[in-house]
Amino acid sequence: MAKDESRVTRQRRHLRVRAKVKGTPLGPRLCVFRSLSHIYAQVIDDSKGHTLVSASTLDPEIKSAVAGKNKTTQSELVGSLVAKRALGKGIAKIVFDRGGYKYHGKIKALAEAARKEGLKF
Repeated sequence: MAKDESRVTRQRRHLRVRAKVKGTPLGPRLCVFRSLSHIYAQVIDDSKGHTLVSASTLDPEIKSAVAGKNKTTQSELVGSLVAKRALGKGIAKIVFDRGGYKYHGKIKALAEAARKEGLKF
C-alpha cells in the first residue's frame, strides 16, 4: 500500500470513529495523534471546541526522560502525563479516540498508562 493510500485509509477510519465518539463536558475526548517521531495526546471538550489538557513527547516535563527510549515507552510517559494533567483539572472520566490507528502498540501503551494513572474510559 502506498504512503498516500495508508494515510487516506487512516483518515477514513478516523471519521468512522469520530461519528461515534463525542467529547462532552462530563466525558471529554482523549484524542491521540502519532507522527513518525512523536506522539501527541489531547483531552478535548467537543461541545465548546476547546482543548482542556495536552501532552506530547515534546513537553519539557518529559523531554529528557523520553530521550533514548523506544517509542512504546515514550507513549507510556505521554499517557501518564496527560492523565496527571487531566486529573489535576478535575477530569476523571473520558472517552478514548484512537485517531483511526489500531488499538495496538504505541496507542495501547498510551491508553493503558492513562488508565493506570486513574483515568476512567
